[in-house]
Amino acid sequence: MNFQQLALDVLEGHELTDSEAMDVLNCPDEELLNLLHSAYKIRHHHYGNHVKLNMIINTKSGLCPENCGYCSQSSISTAPIEKYRMMDKESIIQGAKQAHQLNVGTYCIVASGRGPSNRELNEVISAVKEIKDNYNMKVCACLGLLKPDQAEKLKEAGVDRYNHNINTSENHHESITTSHTYRDRVNTVQLIKDAGISPCSGVIIGMKETREDVVAMAKSLKALDADSIPVNFLHAIDGTPLEGTDDLNPRYCLKVLCLMRFINPSKEIRISGGREVNLRSLQPLGLYPANSIFVGDYLTTAGQESTADHQMLKDLGFEIDFVSGEPVFS
Repeated sequence: MNFQQLALDVLEGHELTDSEAMDVLNCPDEELLNLLHSAYKIRHHHYGNHVKLNMIINTKSGLCPENCGYCSQSSISTAPIEKYRMMDKESIIQGAKQAHQLNVGTYCIVASGRGPSNRELNEVISAVKEIKDNYNMKVCACLGLLKPDQAEKLKEAGVDRYNHNINTSENHHESITTSHTYRDRVNTVQLIKDAGISPCSGVIIGMKETREDVVAMAKSLKALDADSIPVNFLHAIDGTPLEGTDDLNPRYCLKVLCLMRFINPSKEIRISGGREVNLRSLQPLGLYPANSIFVGDYLTTAGQESTADHQMLKDLGFEIDFVSGEPVFS
């Protein structure tokens, strides 16, 4: 496979065939640098050397009735995590202040559960209004399955983006959870779009899916027209059904990121949960296909020190995306 030519074809509007997509995932390790360079051509065309920073606040932990096999917060998990109900408005706003100090462009308000209660939604809405009045950043919410009126209220409050991941392929979905359907997730993304909120939807790689499943995920996200695509790599947690799963290596993770860029050339591809334990020393290379990362901790697992992330970007010669009018460094 001539990956350089494939990148040029993508920039001219070519959509990868299933065979070409499999060639990307099956790229021989000795061709990996060539593949990364090819994906970088597409990334640079759309984003230059800019990197977007995102930060999560876990506003409600555990207590979830769903049975997702990867999640330490699910009803079937025995993982010893901290559990608490929805934070108050002041705590959510304090998290936004910290994110602003780190020059984060998007602050992600996340809560466990099937979907938000009216009380929980009102707490988030109240916090969002104050955050938007005081900080120059985008706000993303991730609160589970939504009803149409809830999506409209979030839009009115100033929520810029809503995250609801498809997580895996339609074919593999019932191997991961049965308490909701793949169609439930797709319908929520469509509802978000109908409300005028930017859709964010991504995947978790490493949950015993096939490579054909990974291709299907990338193409499903293209069909959904998700503006932002978080690519998580499974950090298997003891006490979950996927405990002990360790199917990934850093080189394959890079190939997945390249595939996402080839299939979704103009979209924000974000390296998300599990990057530290799966990409390990190859984390910097992930930013050649991807243009966005999370800083700080994730939901129930620790992330890399934010100062190390900033240093990594500076060493790469990349710039943090504009937040207050000026890049953090150049």
